[in-house]
Amino acid sequence: MKIKAIITGTTGMVGEGVMHECLLSPEVEQVLVINRKPGGVTHPKLKEIIHANFHDLSAIEDQLKGYNACFFCAGVSSVGMNEADYTKVTYDLTLDFAKTLVRINPGMTFNYVSGASTDGSEKGNVMWARVKGKTENDLMKLPFKKVYAFRPAYMHPTPGLKNTLKLAKAFAWLYPLLKLFPKYVSTLSQVGVAMIKSVTIGYPKQVLEVTDIVALSKM
Repeated sequence: MKIKAIITGTTGMVGEGVMHECLLSPEVEQVLVINRKPGGVTHPKLKEIIHANFHDLSAIEDQLKGYNACFFCAGVSSVGMNEADYTKVTYDLTLDFAKTLVRINPGMTFNYVSGASTDGSEKGNVMWARVKGKTENDLMKLPFKKVYAFRPAYMHPTPGLKNTLKLAKAFAWLYPLLKLFPKYVSTLSQVGVAMIKSVTIGYPKQVLEVTDIVALSKM
C-alpha cells in the first residue's frame, strides 16, 4: 500500500523531520503539508496548503480527499499558558482537524504526536499532560482505520534540517551517552520511519512510548 500523507507542523522540528522521511521513503507517494506559513520546501511529491484556521477546514476540504494517513505534528508549548487556552490550541484544534479528516477519509490512519509523560488517566497534577492525554483518548474514539499516539522524548536531530530546536542542538553532542537511557532517547529519523510503518504494517499498541517507536522503526 502506497501512502498518501497529510502532515501538519512541518515548520517545527518534529513535523519537518517526519516530512523529510516521507519524502525519502518509496512507501510514500504523495505528501500534503498544511501550514499557517510557507515552509520553503519543494519536492516532486510535495504539495503545500497555507491555511490559518485548523479549527475550520471547510475552505480546503476538497483538497483533503483521497489521503490515507495523517501525521499530526503541530503543537505548542504550555509554558505561560493557562489550562483553558492550552486546551483550545491543543485538544480543540486537534479534534476539530481530525473530525473533518475522518468524515472525508474514514480509511485513514491518524498519528498524533503528544510526548513522553502524557497522562492517559487525565487525572494527574500536570496540566499539559492531562490535556494531551484527553486528546489522545478522544482521538482514539473517532472512527479512523487506526489511531496511534506517539510519545517521543529526546529526539536526536536529523542533520541538515532547519527547524531543529536549540535545546536539541545543544544536547546533540551527548547523544552517545544519552543512548544509555533507551526509554527516553530516539532519533528524529526513527520517529518519522515509525510513523510510515504504522501505516504500512501497523503496531499492536495504540500508544507508542519511546521504546515502541524505536522498535517499530526497525521492523
